[in-house]
Amino acid sequence: MSIVTSQKVLARLRRWFPTREFFMRSDGRVRFVRVSTRTQIVAAGSVAALLLVWIGVLGWALVAQLVAGSQRAQLAQREAAVAQAEAKVARYRNGIGGVAQELERRQDYLDKMIESHVGELPAAASATPEKVSLSNSAAGPDAARFARIEARQLALIDTLTKYADARTARAETAIRRVGLNPAMIAAADRKAMGGPLIRAGTAPSDPRFAAFGRSLERMTAMQNGLARIPNTLPASLEYISSGFGYRADPFDGSAAFHAGLDFRGPVGAPIFAAAAGSVSFTGVRQGYGNCVEISHGNGLMTRYAHMSRIGAKLGQKVDAGAVIGQIGSTGRSTGPHLHFEVRINDRPVNPRPFLEANRDVFQQDHPHRG
Repeated sequence: MSIVTSQKVLARLRRWFPTREFFMRSDGRVRFVRVSTRTQIVAAGSVAALLLVWIGVLGWALVAQLVAGSQRAQLAQREAAVAQAEAKVARYRNGIGGVAQELERRQDYLDKMIESHVGELPAAASATPEKVSLSNSAAGPDAARFARIEARQLALIDTLTKYADARTARAETAIRRVGLNPAMIAAADRKAMGGPLIRAGTAPSDPRFAAFGRSLERMTAMQNGLARIPNTLPASLEYISSGFGYRADPFDGSAAFHAGLDFRGPVGAPIFAAAAGSVSFTGVRQGYGNCVEISHGNGLMTRYAHMSRIGAKLGQKVDAGAVIGQIGSTGRSTGPHLHFEVRINDRPVNPRPFLEANRDVFQQDHPHRG
């Protein structure tokens, strides 16, 4: 430090701690006491040092307390882990029947969920764990065997969850491709429920089982929604005689809008429901002749016109592919054919994306469908 800087520091300290004089009266005499700048600085430094030492002691005590608390928590966790391990050993040693029952309960849950939501499993996901027999396990604790069974159950859960998620993703892609919202489809599927409460039992405590149940529920909702989207040909795709959109009117040649697809065919050829739904209209509509309309939910409706014969009844529930009538030439028609429309909230949309976009997905999930 330079001499100039030192002088500045000393001058500043003298301003902060000027020399002070005090007078004291004792035994009738007056004494003057003089406290110099140096003495004041030493006293202030001593007080600051004591304060720092006090703060340090408090900080050390706090750190020691925190460390001790952490050690106590770790010790408690180790004791809990040891107790849990001892309880598990005791369970295997003294309550082998309870272990077998838990594994059986898991397997029953798997079987019921697969049966209700999936049906026949593909080969890649059909490795079902062996059943646990209480009579066989009563001979003694066979922890290794139970561990293998549990591992196979959990592996199967992971495989089935991925399988369900993959089917859900394919269905959602097909639903979005035709301009619909998968979330609305799922919500509508959940609202259309009812019936008496018959509990299927409590799911196992492992969170993977709960995730599996949610995946199956989502998959089922998407599959139900997909089944209500027109994906089955109402007649042969090879015989489309007129497409959707503007065309020359077949009667006077003027520009006109055609709200559907025309499938030509012989009189009496069957007409099929394009998706599952409920028959919402049967009868004659101006220009359409004999006509059937099917409501599929979410504002989605299909119309089948120019029938020679109506084969469905009002309010009837139909599946995709059900015969609902026969091709004819009633109404405003130049020859026997089926006029097929898809409407969303009573607005006509092009049926071709519905019939073409969903078929691959639908056939992968339901190979028996045509």
